[in-house]
Amino acid sequence: MTAAHPAPGPDVSVVVIVHNDADRLPRAVRSVLAQSLRNLEVIIVDDCSTDGTFAAAERLTTTDPRVRLIRLPVNSGGCGAPRNAGIDAARAPHLMFLDSDDELPYHACKSLLLTAEETGADLVTGEVTRLFEESGTTGLWYPELFEDVRLVHGIRSAPEFFLDHLSTNKLYRADFLARHGLRFPEDMHYEDQLFTARALTLARTFAVVPWPVYTWRLAADPATLSISSSRHKLRNAVDRIKAARLIDAFLEESGNAALRPAKDEKFLRHDFRLYLGDLPFRDPEWIAGFAAAVTPYLAEIAPEALAAMPREQQICQFLLCAGRYGEAAECARTLDRPRLAPRHVVREAGRTYWGLSLPLNAEEAAGLDITAWRLDDQPFTAGPLRHEVAEVVPDGPLLRIRLRTYDPALLLTAPSPVATELRIATTGEPLAVPFVYDAAAPGEDGRFAYRTAEAVLDLRRIPVGPKGFRGRRHPVVVLERLGLTRTDPLLAPADLTPLRARIPQRGPLAAHTVRVACEGHGAGRLELSWERAGALGRAEAAAGRLEPVRRGVHRLTRRVTGPRIKALTYHELQKLPVDEGLVVFEALEGRGYADSPRAVHEELQRRDLPLHAVWSYSGNRSSYPEGLPLVRRGSWEYVHALARARYWVDSHGFPTLYGKRPATRYLQTWHGQAFKHMGFDVPELRLAGPERRRRHRETIARWDALIAPSEEFERTFVRANGYTGELLRTGLPRNDDLVRWDDPARRERAAATRERLQIPDGRRVLLYAPTFRDGARGSGESVRADLAELVRYLGEEWTIVVRPHYYERYTVPRELGHAVRDGRDFADLNDLLLASDALLTDYSSLMFDYANLGRPILFFTDDYEHYRATARGTYYDLPDIAPGPMLTTTDQLIAALRDLKAVQEEWAGAYARFRERFNPYETGKSSETVVDLFFAGALAGGGAR
Repeated sequence: MTAAHPAPGPDVSVVVIVHNDADRLPRAVRSVLAQSLRNLEVIIVDDCSTDGTFAAAERLTTTDPRVRLIRLPVNSGGCGAPRNAGIDAARAPHLMFLDSDDELPYHACKSLLLTAEETGADLVTGEVTRLFEESGTTGLWYPELFEDVRLVHGIRSAPEFFLDHLSTNKLYRADFLARHGLRFPEDMHYEDQLFTARALTLARTFAVVPWPVYTWRLAADPATLSISSSRHKLRNAVDRIKAARLIDAFLEESGNAALRPAKDEKFLRHDFRLYLGDLPFRDPEWIAGFAAAVTPYLAEIAPEALAAMPREQQICQFLLCAGRYGEAAECARTLDRPRLAPRHVVREAGRTYWGLSLPLNAEEAAGLDITAWRLDDQPFTAGPLRHEVAEVVPDGPLLRIRLRTYDPALLLTAPSPVATELRIATTGEPLAVPFVYDAAAPGEDGRFAYRTAEAVLDLRRIPVGPKGFRGRRHPVVVLERLGLTRTDPLLAPADLTPLRARIPQRGPLAAHTVRVACEGHGAGRLELSWERAGALGRAEAAAGRLEPVRRGVHRLTRRVTGPRIKALTYHELQKLPVDEGLVVFEALEGRGYADSPRAVHEELQRRDLPLHAVWSYSGNRSSYPEGLPLVRRGSWEYVHALARARYWVDSHGFPTLYGKRPATRYLQTWHGQAFKHMGFDVPELRLAGPERRRRHRETIARWDALIAPSEEFERTFVRANGYTGELLRTGLPRNDDLVRWDDPARRERAAATRERLQIPDGRRVLLYAPTFRDGARGSGESVRADLAELVRYLGEEWTIVVRPHYYERYTVPRELGHAVRDGRDFADLNDLLLASDALLTDYSSLMFDYANLGRPILFFTDDYEHYRATARGTYYDLPDIAPGPMLTTTDQLIAALRDLKAVQEEWAGAYARFRERFNPYETGKSSETVVDLFFAGALAGGGAR
């Protein structure tokens, strides 16, 4: 008889802590039990709940033997004690922590465990998805930290990970925790900050993965706010400061005092910043208590940490510590909002200061100096303004809004008149209410401090649709001068007494109750909230009392209006005759009137062919010509147009949900040459399952014709996607503008773009257009050039227009606004290309297009080796093909821009070879040739208008 082998223990123990959360606990536990890693255990630690939580937890233990339950004899009042109890009870060699109101994604445990086993790291940390329950939207937690898989050899080599202070997005080796006696403090909140700082500092190595491993749900109900969301409680701030002090003591005692500046920067950037943003919505007593708690600690902050903060945050901190609480709250509204101005500034001896009066001493002068913002050099469309509500007077359905506009940059004082209006929209077109400024009030230095106006908003005129409207909207102030337009928020006093107005039913329109108040977060905008009244309101209230029924109705509504039913309807519509003259155009997935589809459309218009066009849009419609028929991407009108059209033309890809009928001809213009791997050359698709690969092949098979700009495009993009259809070897229609840049129409277009960007006379334009980084979309990581240094040395000669990829985000800092412009408002990139004097890029395929202009191309490639090693891969080694210098330092970039003529001479040969290789078909007549080839039937008179 052989001895029985003991059953293997779990690979991972997941500690789920809970207190009085019976409703949400099962969801959290199920997210663990459903993990792709099956060999795990769930340890529920009930912190002596007083509701039905313990009974709910007991039921969970009966449904799965992997669930264990611990109940603390008394409530600990925090998260530390229950987590420590879970550590003591865990049987697995690896641990994770989960809160009862959150969830784990399907592969979280397995992916973290595999990474731990592959790297031998003491802990593994991964991305967090923040789910905002009220809106259903999501966001990533500090995505710049989680760009790719990496092994960090101690936090000294990556001190930015102090920002990653959550304990719940990590997998820990149990022996690592035991070896260092790592436990959570039990007498405070924010216990995970100390625990995580100790773990990251003591770890010999820790691994980082770029995928989400934790879903942090942020509740919509104020009654269920988590500890971290309860910043209105002063103890909340006190505990954060206590945690920071304990981390400081630990760093000192463990011989890691050199890490203190990095930890201080984290405290200012994250912890302190959260409370600063709340200042406008706190009463004076709370602000005074917060200042008393935090000011002594701020005095100990490392100077280099404070210097790394945005200037407006430094000013806000100075005002708070100086006891100027009202001014601190006013300043707090401008945090991270560079277009939001201070109310007042004063100027003296060439210096500019925040506030109404000159500083009394050198300390105030240093604390309030904003000379670096160069307010007098700001452009009208991007300079700082501040619109505030001074008073709201209800008059039945009318709101008399008295507003003040603070204009310290003197944007409104130019001789040219400014058209002004208040604008608000719920459904459909916005309501615009013109208003006129009164005489301006003089400031202390004789300049205008603010202007006043009254706008009368008739709530009855705001479109709400026949079924009424339920939701919140925020009026904006729209200013227009000399064809330039800007839109700004309208702020409300935090103590604005909420007002209510009832809007009676008019004809088929529902009755409503409208609430007017201050938005309770962010900048504190004026907020209007609509609730349906009458029969619709009563039905809505009943649905609210029957929440499960309401959710069911919502799901049913989505089913009958969602993608699946639209696909079925599309299939039936295809049985109708084709509209022989209909062409559906789409560029950039509906982002604007741009790219090669625009060029093809304009060529069709020039020829006046018997065709009629419909364009799809997905967001802002301002780039489309007036009168052009538009359909919203994904709408029923869009479905109908696609089903009936004789021709499809786009630059990315129509939704795969809608198959192409045989009678429809699909022209794929694509959006450029391929530098990065595409199609089946991308590892994600090459290694995907059969179904994913089949869907991609079917997507490509819909194309009847594909435009090819070069043989290189055929060798890379065409081959990688397995395309075997007709190739139009014509060059890209969008590049006709660039090849023929010197004709009067293109010069006029360039001049109009420079005027719209407000480029000062005599300045040259550098277009900075970096591509996105895989795994770090939306992080801002791609904007790597030191723009502050460029502006410092070249800002009087050059204006830099930043145009990041549309996957990326970027905001022009206040101090750079005089010499840096945001180019994202231009739907068609050719506007910016034509207006520029040189291009700065990295690995963007824009390099191929720009070469048609014959103007200098510079490459800022400080992360080239990292990019090649971690991205999807490239078809070319950039040094082998680059038509300009690859620069890795700001000094090199400055030197190149100072002597572009020499750069052009040095790189003339490489530039010529680059154009010959990648742009051989670009003759300036691509649009004409494409129309000749693709629309042959219409040219022969086969179309019908």
